[in-house]
This record gives sequence, structure tokens and C-alpha cells, in this order.
Amino acid sequence: MNRTITTAGDLAADLPGDCAGERPEAPAYDVTVVGAGVVGAAIARELARYRLRTALVDASDDIGNGTSKANTAILHTGFDAVPGSLEARLVREGRHRLRAYAAETGIPVERVGALLIAWDEEQLAALPGLLAKAERNDYHAARLLDADELREREPHLGPGALGALEIPDESIICPWTTPLAYATQAVRAGIHLHLNCRVQHIDSDDDVHTLTTTRGTLRTRHLINAAGLYSDVLDRELGHDVFTVTPRRGQLIVFDKLARDLVSHILLPVPTAVGKGVLVAPTVFGNVLLGPTAEELDDKTATGSTADGIAVLREKGRRVLPELLDEEVTAVYAGLRAATGQEDYRIQDYPDRRYIAVGGIRSTGLTASMAIAAYVTELLSGSGLDLGTPSELPPVTMPNLGEAFPRPYENAELIAEDPAYGTLVCHCERVSAGEIRDALSGTIPPLTRDGLRRRTRAGNGRCQGFYCGAAVRALIEEARP
Repeated sequence: MNRTITTAGDLAADLPGDCAGERPEAPAYDVTVVGAGVVGAAIARELARYRLRTALVDASDDIGNGTSKANTAILHTGFDAVPGSLEARLVREGRHRLRAYAAETGIPVERVGALLIAWDEEQLAALPGLLAKAERNDYHAARLLDADELREREPHLGPGALGALEIPDESIICPWTTPLAYATQAVRAGIHLHLNCRVQHIDSDDDVHTLTTTRGTLRTRHLINAAGLYSDVLDRELGHDVFTVTPRRGQLIVFDKLARDLVSHILLPVPTAVGKGVLVAPTVFGNVLLGPTAEELDDKTATGSTADGIAVLREKGRRVLPELLDEEVTAVYAGLRAATGQEDYRIQDYPDRRYIAVGGIRSTGLTASMAIAAYVTELLSGSGLDLGTPSELPPVTMPNLGEAFPRPYENAELIAEDPAYGTLVCHCERVSAGEIRDALSGTIPPLTRDGLRRRTRAGNGRCQGFYCGAAVRALIEEARP
């Protein structure tokens, strides 16, 4: 059964077990994944390869609407992960998996490389150790650059850079298309998607987990917790107190596309125990990012930007790339990372409870997502769930949002076949009526302007939807049943 549920209502009436007239206490699903961020969506996609009754549940009204939508959008090599850690292994595997998947599905990726820059003698002395760490993580393409070679690579750098560690395979990727591709493929393969469906309470016995949600009751034999910032809350519902998620806010500044020629690589500072620090990086959309901050908070909803945070970013950015501060700012945003105080992922299997916690997935979660999904599926199999024989998933081709790749408004042949692709609605981002139409009629259509923006870039430009906002709103209203 192929069904997408995107509006509020009685969840119990939608469950396949109830529809089939099963006993009320019978589980409707073999596996339920809670959390439709990039990791949860990847797990759902992996499970869609098997003949299982599987659900993907999220409290939000869209895929990837939490931490996944507000990150630095880097496809990592894992060069600086803790050697021997689960994160190091899954990032290393996930990079190769996701790069191949992106090429297959049309997710934009640009291999721009990264430069880890030393600004003082202490940082310069740390670079050889970071090179050795990269090699212990089975990454052997890194190399040291002196100040002159660094300046040749990045002529707009601020004064005082002493050298760098080059990581040529660090890449930038579209953070929005990736989870949407996973979820689209999963739904087309038969996964049941329940949005606007917040889990409020869980009762478990020897046979079934009963989830009380804002849309009714859901029953499942196996439960996977990929709830991101709220994974610790869900874990405690199952009687565990293994980790605590402390939201770490990262504020970022997005500069106009006219700034793109100022930087060729991802420019990284020498990392600290708190994180990888403030970077300057191009995006696949043609902009330049500056950020993030790293602020430990108590509030898991505190995604607002602050004057102090922006001031800190501007101060750090001025040292790295002084000319960047003269460019126009397109937007500012903030994301919350699921920090746990540990330097590794918190993936814990409880086979006797038919439960897997997937917690502490930090900024590398996008890169590792497909490898995490494969790992969690192996754990499920080891817990006694008969997966059966995997099958091929239906192919998916995602609309290109990358500036370095052909867009519909540039395709004369496509426009000749369908003039809607030549009718621009968002002029800042060159988004056509045809692209918006396709998104609104897609497998998982957006319900809001923000959701449409993540599918098309409409409203993502320098005017932030000031000119196209009314037209976009009207198109969304027209598409609603």
C-alpha cells in the first residue's frame, strides 16, 4: 500500500492493520521510525527494500524540517573524526554511499575541497597531527600547504595565514534534496508516512509498542528512535537514561551570490573540543556561508538568530575573508545540533525490547545517513526481525537546485515542450512556474512556503520572497485539495 499522510486527522483510521480488520491490539507495523530528518528518512528508505510494514513518523508537517534543514551542507570525508569510533566508520562509508546516490538521483554535489587554516604558530604546529589523524581515518589525500601555496589557492584570505591542511575531497551538497529523496523513494516503495504526528507517550509489552500520538494510536513491533533533538526524551519513554541531548545552536550568515568569487574552498579553522569552529564555505546554491556559532542551550526550540551571535560571526569572518563583510547579506538562520557531550554517535540496540536508539547524530549525520541506515538495519536483523530478501527500489530523479548544474530556465528544449519552465516566478533564484507545479504535485508535496522553498529555491534569494511571495502563496493555495 502506497500512502502519504500529510494532514491532521485520526491516525487510527489510517493504519493498515485497522483497515484490514485486525484485532485492535495487533500491531499495524513491523517497524516504525520516529523522526523524518535526514537520518530517519534514510533508515525508512533502507527498510523499504524489504517486505515489511514500515511507518515513518514525524511531529512536523514536512520531511527534514528540524536540524536537517539548517546545517552547513558539507559532505564530509571524516578526516578529523575520532579514529576507531562508530562515527568515523559510518562517515567514511556514508560519504561513498551518498556521493554515488547523489549522482544517481540528481542531488547536487560539488567537490570544492577544504583548507584547514592555521592563523598562529600553535595552530600551525597542530596541522601535522591532524594530517596523521586523517591517515588513521583511512583518508590519505590530505597534504600540508605553506603560506605561499595557501595564498595562491585563496588570494582573498585575510593577512596572517601561516599554512593549511588541504582536504581535497570535502564537498558541498544540497541538504534539503537529500532527505526528500530518501523519503520520496521510501514512500513510492510503500512506506507509510505520518506527518503532523507527535509521539506523546509509549507503552511497551512483550509483543508491541503502542505509541500515543497527536493523531491517534499507532502500534508497532519494532521501534527506531531517530528523533534528533528529542531522541533523549523518546529514549526515556522506553525506560532508559543513557544520554541527554543538549541543543547546540549554530547561527549562520548567508551572503549574496556576488560574493561567490571570493572563495574557492571550504575554509576551516583548526578544530577545538567544542566543534569545528566558524567556517567560510560556498553553497551549491551559489551563495557563501559564514558560521556556525556553537552555543549550548536548554531550549530545544531556540532557533532564532541573535545580534551577539551575528556580531561574533562577522568578527571571525573579517579575519578569514575581509572582503566578504562588504557583500550583501541574503539571510541569517540558526540550527540546533543534537549534542550529547560524547564524541561519538549514541546508537544503542535493545534487542529484547525490539528498540534501537539513534541518538547524538551531530553535524556529520547528513554524510553518514545512508551508512547509519544500513547499520541500523543490520541491528534489526540481529534482533530477530526476518528482513527477507531485499528488492530494488523505484528509481527517483530529484529536481536540480544546484547553481553549477543546468536549471530548467536554461533549457530551451524543455521550455519548448512546456513553456511553464520558462515562466519565472522567483526572479532572484530563477525558479519557474513549472518547477513549482512539479513540487506541489510531487510524492510528498509541501504544505508551506518554507517547504516549497526547500524543494525549488523559490523565495530563497536576496529579496527573501518579497516580490514572489504573493504568487507563490497563490500557487500553494491553488494546489490544495
